[in-house]
Amino acid sequence: MILQIILLVLGFVILIKGADVFVDGASSMAGNFKMPKILIGLTIVAFGTSAPEFAVSVKSIISHNHDIVLGNVIGSNIMNIFLIIGLSSILHSLTVRNNTVKKELPITLLITSLFVVLLSDGLFDRTVVNAFTRSDGVVLLLFFIVYVYYLISMAKSKSDASQDGNYMPMFKSIVYTIGGIAAIVIGSNFVVDSASYIATSLGVSEKLIGLTIIALGTSLPELVTSITATRKGEYDLAIGNVIGSNVFNIGLVAGLPVALFGGIDHISFNYIDVIAMLLGALLLFIFASNDRQITKREGLVLLATFMLYYGYVIMMG
Repeated sequence: MILQIILLVLGFVILIKGADVFVDGASSMAGNFKMPKILIGLTIVAFGTSAPEFAVSVKSIISHNHDIVLGNVIGSNIMNIFLIIGLSSILHSLTVRNNTVKKELPITLLITSLFVVLLSDGLFDRTVVNAFTRSDGVVLLLFFIVYVYYLISMAKSKSDASQDGNYMPMFKSIVYTIGGIAAIVIGSNFVVDSASYIATSLGVSEKLIGLTIIALGTSLPELVTSITATRKGEYDLAIGNVIGSNVFNIGLVAGLPVALFGGIDHISFNYIDVIAMLLGALLLFIFASNDRQITKREGLVLLATFMLYYGYVIMMG
């Protein structure tokens, strides 16, 4: 147990430093390529910080730990919005680009709604047990492919020529970005493995581990990266990271392993869990659409909702 606690602390240290290096590298790449930083956030940053969720999901579905697969995705998406955006906007109000409000946020809301529908078979037929089938995974994967096509089209049609400043050389930027991602993944693995071992030793259920320990552990890259980006004034990276990660989590982390390795016959999650995930996407869209900003007050609302939901989860066990 002492060794696991040491590894847990070490994981946090590696994670925080990796995120700091990663944000510097990604921001510098955006400047060198004259690409919008929101695009870097939606792609490189989102994919890098979603790597732990993907690894956990593949490992869990192969070992038939199905509750961890869904708990990882549902819990991570809830934490990404309520906790990460909440804390980031409390640190500093987040300015949201008009294009993000009109395109990326509606895409996030749409794929989240689709995911909720696919998990809720019992709402449409009372005789059917809620399941997440291989065909459901294929549907999410196809949606994700369309999303990637949209990102590629945006990359071809836009550049951020207004970006000025002294950026690192391209090679150094790439090294920083790759090195940061590697540190983030390694740190997350230490945190998740150690926390899971500690939780299992205390007799916590697989579902609760998935929604809390695993979800928090795999969301730590997004948390640290977004807060670091906010602290450095890189608000597009902070927001794009969360939006991109949520789409990646649903389309790739949930969709691809299920499409490849088979579906989940029985879902043990309550409707309150998927409703909380959908509510997060809806509130993010509403707050950002209001005045193109997510204010500190709105951040407090997100954070309070996060605490209420997880208070319920922990009490229900």
